[in-house]
Amino acid sequence: MTEGQKEIRKEEGAAGIAGPVSMSIKDFNRLSRFIHKECGINITPTKRAMLEGRLNRRLKRLGMRSFAEYCDYLFSKQGIESELIWMIDEVTTNKTDFFREPVHFEYLTKRILPELADIARRFGHKRLAVWSAGCSSGEEPYTLAMVINEFIDTNPRTNLSYIVIATDISPSVLEKAEKAVYEDEKVTSVPSEMKKKYLLRGKDKMKNFVRIVPELREHVKFRRLNFMDGDFGFNETIDIIFCRNVIIYFDRQTQKTLLNKFCRCLSPGGYVFMGHSETLFGMDIPLAQIIPTVYRKIP
Repeated sequence: MTEGQKEIRKEEGAAGIAGPVSMSIKDFNRLSRFIHKECGINITPTKRAMLEGRLNRRLKRLGMRSFAEYCDYLFSKQGIESELIWMIDEVTTNKTDFFREPVHFEYLTKRILPELADIARRFGHKRLAVWSAGCSSGEEPYTLAMVINEFIDTNPRTNLSYIVIATDISPSVLEKAEKAVYEDEKVTSVPSEMKKKYLLRGKDKMKNFVRIVPELREHVKFRRLNFMDGDFGFNETIDIIFCRNVIIYFDRQTQKTLLNKFCRCLSPGGYVFMGHSETLFGMDIPLAQIIPTVYRKIP
């Protein structure tokens, strides 16, 4: 059977499904264990209805009539290769905004960037490496690029250049992030002067959309990354990590393991920005709190 015939069969099967399929406790347990193993996300029994609702879209798309059938397919070699990324896409939450939690960008501009610029002036040119971990549809890494670019433009003798590495586990949000096109309502939090400088207005059918200027996009590099991977594969040491409102989806042990992996990528004295609902209290991690939600690697 050709791939085209398979797709037609899937669509025909989907059309025959009367409504949402129920998820048994057994199937929920199978799926939640698998999701935890593959991407670290902790789905408790209280989220069974959420998981059922989201994965019903995949069952319909694949023309499947039960979660048992879906599990058998997902756990197969073919399923791992073809379905895993789409399943992860359904179960992950992707919410972000430009200049979300603005106090972080203020601290970056007033404290961290001047410190790094001073080091670069004294010891030679520095290429700043910033990691947006869990970048979703790109608002955070582009905000970082705007803030850093503004600092360099207003302080021309900083001796700094930069790259923003943006990663996410979801292929669909990365595709959107790389396009760098956003509706007007998504950029309301961008300061007016930055809008003029870094956003291009669309025309005709795209008149209610903007796109990040090429000069800024070239500083932001996107790639897919699963936090459960053994090696993140960076070619450089990271100076600043933004990982905000991401580890809340992991259990305590997974959080500890992940943050220690972050620290192995982080330069001595490097910074980690966390979300306001996340805490490192009681964890054996080489990070010291500087201000609430901002940590620095202990040399």
